[in-house]
Amino acid sequence: MPATVIVGTQWGDEGKGKVTDFYASKADYVVRFQGGNNAGHTIMAGGEVFKLHLIPSGIVQKNKTVVIGNGVVVDIDVLLNEMAELEQRGFSTKNLLISDKANIIMPYHKVIDSLMESGEGTIKIGTTGRGIGPCYSDKISRLGVRFQDLNHPEFLSKRLAYICRLKNRLIESLGGKERFDPMSMADELLKRSKPLVGRITDTPLLLNQALDQGKNVLLEGAQGTYLDIDHGTYPFVTSSNTTAGGACTGAGVAPNRIDSIVGIVKAYTTRVGEGPFPTELTDEVGRRIQDTGKEFGTTTNRPRRCGWLDMLVLRNASRLSGIRSIAITKIDVLSGLPEIKVAVAYKRQGKSIEEFPSDIHLLSECTPVYRSIPGWPEHTKDQIVDMVRVGYDGLPKQMKEYIKFIAEGMKVKVDLVSLGPEREMTIDLRA
Repeated sequence: MPATVIVGTQWGDEGKGKVTDFYASKADYVVRFQGGNNAGHTIMAGGEVFKLHLIPSGIVQKNKTVVIGNGVVVDIDVLLNEMAELEQRGFSTKNLLISDKANIIMPYHKVIDSLMESGEGTIKIGTTGRGIGPCYSDKISRLGVRFQDLNHPEFLSKRLAYICRLKNRLIESLGGKERFDPMSMADELLKRSKPLVGRITDTPLLLNQALDQGKNVLLEGAQGTYLDIDHGTYPFVTSSNTTAGGACTGAGVAPNRIDSIVGIVKAYTTRVGEGPFPTELTDEVGRRIQDTGKEFGTTTNRPRRCGWLDMLVLRNASRLSGIRSIAITKIDVLSGLPEIKVAVAYKRQGKSIEEFPSDIHLLSECTPVYRSIPGWPEHTKDQIVDMVRVGYDGLPKQMKEYIKFIAEGMKVKVDLVSLGPEREMTIDLRA
């Protein structure tokens, strides 16, 4: 059976956790293929709220094998704490596996991350300060520490002796006071990682064998299209490939093994941190969307910048990932607004721009051209529950027109419509 990829179409925070959890009900394997604990996926199921940062969102479904892929960078302490919390709440992590090729976030990565973000003359990216970027930098520079290195203590010690010399010099040059001893670091890492050693395996082999056996494999991305290190609004991006192509490298699954690519579309747009955001709203409407949608980061609790939906953003995301279907989330948040706006083009220096600019400098100078769409009335929770029970035909006419407008603009079909954070508040339109 071919694999399915789930990606965000905006700047992250589109609701990938909820959608992955929903799709995971029919999956055998759920795989995180990139990012680190700078991601936050929230799931509401059975009256409980789960906030995950590293463990794939399929963990709260029964009898699923969840995999941290080779494209992920892992903070061991965060992972152990997340596992312990799930176990305390009665959710087993015995089926959690980790790629032997995944890189480990080291203490010096966090120090360097903080120093580089706060340094004089640097561009403020809005990093979470969790060492994600420096860890990926080391991976590309071939200075990374992989999970497979934990099985070779002598190699690990020699490697850290060299790496720590480089990092201590870098930290000093950045004005930092911390210095790292390689021997004590190796000892501490081996000690802390002991509960994980039995979970380390060749996950690309595992996943390809599963696909050969007709198993259902679900590949879960973190962040969103416009935080992609190549195709996002660079340099205000994350440090990994968040588009569908990243699923192939980040999980070790070939492109021809992927059949379905699902894009998650929030019914409006948000982003965290710095960078251009053409449809951003700084008025009362933007604050209303932020408050109603509870737009505060799962990982950092930072308020998210909010704005209208942007079709240029969505069309470009669809091209980059080959999106065939979408799941629309948080459409209920727009209920009660008399008018909803959607960007259908940009204006720059008097000229119309029909497609999302690749050049961030041009994007920063663009203003949106809006199309206005009639809103729909606000509904009580009980009324929304009734809508979900009836299905798509139970939705207000104006809401259905808005959904149709999005789907036609992206030239895709709609798989899911989410009317609330709970797993049950989802209309499934798949055949």
